[in-house]
Amino acid sequence: MELLGTWCKVLCFLVLPDLLVTLPISEEQGPRPEDIELAERYLQKFFYLRPSGDPRPRNSRATSASNLEERIREMQDFFGLKPTGNLDLQTLNVMRKDRCGVPDVENYSLYPNQPKWRNHTISYRIANYTPDLTRQEVDTSVHLALKIWSDMAPVKFIRVNHFEADIVFSFARKTHEDFFPFDGPNGVLAHAFKPGEDMGGDVHFDEDEIWTMGRSKPGHNLFTVAAHEIGHSLGLSHSKDPLSLMYPNYKYYNGTKYILPQDDVLGIQELYGTFKPGNYTSCYMWLRPTWTSYWKPLREGPINTYLPCINTHVDAAYDIPAKGLSFDEYRRRIDPGFPRNIQEDWQGIGKTVDAAFELQGTIYLFSDTKAYHYDYIQNQVLNTTTANSWLGC
Repeated sequence: MELLGTWCKVLCFLVLPDLLVTLPISEEQGPRPEDIELAERYLQKFFYLRPSGDPRPRNSRATSASNLEERIREMQDFFGLKPTGNLDLQTLNVMRKDRCGVPDVENYSLYPNQPKWRNHTISYRIANYTPDLTRQEVDTSVHLALKIWSDMAPVKFIRVNHFEADIVFSFARKTHEDFFPFDGPNGVLAHAFKPGEDMGGDVHFDEDEIWTMGRSKPGHNLFTVAAHEIGHSLGLSHSKDPLSLMYPNYKYYNGTKYILPQDDVLGIQELYGTFKPGNYTSCYMWLRPTWTSYWKPLREGPINTYLPCINTHVDAAYDIPAKGLSFDEYRRRIDPGFPRNIQEDWQGIGKTVDAAFELQGTIYLFSDTKAYHYDYIQNQVLNTTTANSWLGC
C-alpha cells in the first residue's frame, strides 16, 4: 500500500503541471503577456493604435496604457461589446475571429469623402487562381459575388482579359505586391482597396487559406469573402450591423440564395443611386405559391435568383400545371423555344402583360387598364374586366 501511495504522489506530480497549463486564465488574473501582444497587433492593424515613441515597437511596453485602453474601448463599441477599455475574455474572443483585413474605424458604411467609380460600368479580371478550386468554381464564385451588388444598384461588371481593369482579383501569400502582408492560415482572409487609380479596387485573397465553394470541406467560402471585399472595392467601409455583409468578421453565406441585406443596400445606393423608374421591377420579383394544400410566405429577390439564364425583360410569370413550365426549375434554364411573343400563346389579349396569376384552374392576365380571364385549356379569353375592379374601384 505504501508503494501504491508513493506512485500516486508521483503521478499527481507529473499530471498536475499539465493540467495547470491547460486551465483557462480567469478574468481576475488579468490578461497574459501573449494576450496583450495579440491585442496590440490587432488594434494596430484594424484600429490605428499608435504606440508612443517608436512607430514600430518590438514589445508592449512602448504602447502607453491610456492609448491602448482608448483603442480597446473603440473596438468594443464597434462590435457591440460593453466599452470598458479592459482586455476581457469576450474582447479577446472577438479579436481571434477570422476576418477581413480592412480597418474598422471608418464612418458609417462609407469611406471618408465617399470614393466611388465615376463610370458605373466597371471592368474586372482574375489575375490568377487558387489550387483549392477549379477555374470554373473561382469564376462562378466571383461572378455571384459581383452580381449581388449589381442586382441592387445601377452598376454593371464586365470581365476583361487585358491588364487594364478597374478591379483585379488575385491570390497571394504573406508579403505580396502591397504594404499589407498576409498572416498565414486563418486570421486575415483577404483585403481590398477602395476605388481609385493603380491598385484601387483590387482584391487580394490569402492563398494560405483553404478556399471552398460550400461547406463540403473545412475552409472559407470564396463567394462570401469575395462579396464582402467587392463592397470595399465599390467604396463601402465596414458596418457595425452583425447582419450586414460588410460586418468585418467572417460568416458563411450561400452564393446561390444570398440577397444583400438592407444595411448594405442603403450603402451601395447612397454611392451609386437606385434603379430608374421602370427598371427596378424588371429585375425584381415576388413569388408566392397559390396551392390550396398549404401556404408559404412571400419570397422576393432579383429575377435571376429564381429564373437564372433569362436575359430578357420579365413582366409576369406563373405556373400552369397542365402545360408545364417555360422555365425548367430542375435544370435551372429556360426551355427550348422560349421566350416567345405573347400573341403566339395568348390570343385576344394586349401586346404587353403587366401581371399574371393562376386561380382555380384559370389564368388572370393584366394588361394596361384591362384584366383578362383566360382559359389556358381552351386557349381563349372567357371575359374581360377593368384592372382596378380587383381593388373594388
